[in-house]
Amino acid sequence: MQSVLKPVIGPKKEIHDLSGRVALITGGALGIGYEVARAFVLNGARVIMVNRKEEQGQAAIDKIKEEAGQDAKIEWIPCDMGNLAQIKEVFTGICEREERLDLLILSAGINANQYGETHDKIDRHFQVNWTGQFYVCNLLFPLIRKTSKLPDTPAPRIVWETSEQHRAAPKVVHFGSLDEINNPDIDNTELYGRSKLAIILGVKYGFLDRVIKPNEDNIYVLSVHPGAVNTTMQQQWKDAYPGLLGKVITTAMLAIGRDVEQGAFSALWAATSPEIEEQSWNGYYFSDSAQPGKETSQASDPTLGASLWDLSHRIIQDKVGKDAIADWNSSKA
Repeated sequence: MQSVLKPVIGPKKEIHDLSGRVALITGGALGIGYEVARAFVLNGARVIMVNRKEEQGQAAIDKIKEEAGQDAKIEWIPCDMGNLAQIKEVFTGICEREERLDLLILSAGINANQYGETHDKIDRHFQVNWTGQFYVCNLLFPLIRKTSKLPDTPAPRIVWETSEQHRAAPKVVHFGSLDEINNPDIDNTELYGRSKLAIILGVKYGFLDRVIKPNEDNIYVLSVHPGAVNTTMQQQWKDAYPGLLGKVITTAMLAIGRDVEQGAFSALWAATSPEIEEQSWNGYYFSDSAQPGKETSQASDPTLGASLWDLSHRIIQDKVGKDAIADWNSSKA
């Protein structure tokens, strides 16, 4: 059904010539991330994909090169978003060796699932969907800022995959401590919703208000909802709610979901559309292409955003070291 309805439902695909530009995509070998990587390569960008499993990365590269040609500029780097020390090593190295980074797409993530903790003993929803990729942004920001100052260069963009499921976050959220985050009594959908709430808050009240505006950076940071998309992540509902309920939810989501290529359109639009700059849509959350979302009161709370920003720094410094956070005001020479 999706292939029949695709021309008339869902977002419009928008992609522009990306020749000479460099993009990095977390979760780039699977699902939405793969479709974004594919589109970027086909439109001239050099692409770095980051995933946890080597077999996924090589398979994605082979498939894209079959379509784009063997000279396609695409590579894969392994990294686990559940391991902050590994993130530091990998992305510090990327920042040091690369000369520019025009597009950063944060597409790694897990769906609603059973409570569990990462290598760093952090709720895995919160770390994989938010904290790990927040750290990626921090470590790459000096390179992104350098790119923003290059002559004849469009403003770099950072695009996060969030969700309308941020509405499912617990009614009471403080982002006050790791003990609050590591609460196995929170419902599985609420765990997922809280991580997606963190993205919307972090984009607006963290990256935009605390980094980009004070430094007058020509950098855009956005969050997008891809819609319900038919990726393997939908199968995680069976793990989140074992038994009949999980099967029913999975079946329903697959029935109404967009295909994966269509699910990537929101991120592609946010990454490449001139409308973003024309409308000064920095820090915005989009529920679909060109449709600013209507966030919950939690997602519009600057005090909650400040608490999240501070907690994210504390967690990384506690797990990796006091000097783990890159200077937000620095620029790569």
